[in-house]
Amino acid sequence: MRLTIVTPLLMVVDEEIDSLRAEDASGSFGILSGHTAFLTALVISVVSWRKAETHQFCAVRGGVLSVIDGNIAIATREAVIGQNLATLDDEVLARFRADSDVERTEHTESVRLQLNALRHMISRLQPRANSGEFR
Repeated sequence: MRLTIVTPLLMVVDEEIDSLRAEDASGSFGILSGHTAFLTALVISVVSWRKAETHQFCAVRGGVLSVIDGNIAIATREAVIGQNLATLDDEVLARFRADSDVERTEHTESVRLQLNALRHMISRLQPRANSGEFR
């Protein structure tokens, strides 16, 4: 099987592999040669694969995994390859989760500002009392 992992800026992995493990919202799953066509949304996690007797790891910041004709493609916002699973899990995934929390907070604040602006505009469109004119 061929595995490719890409981010918006670069191709992180492009190699032949024997098997792969990844994680989506329903949990961890594996892919072996001959797997049927498959599409899923990955969570922030570590993807691992085996090539001969070596294991390799890549922390991904969510993304989409597809299996088509024996080829596995992962498109993600950010990916970090590492040989030490503990380091990837403790440091990289923690940073990915923190970044995700910051983005969620920023998005919430942005929506709140937009709603306040809309409320203000709507209040200005209310007719003045007893005049039929708008403010």
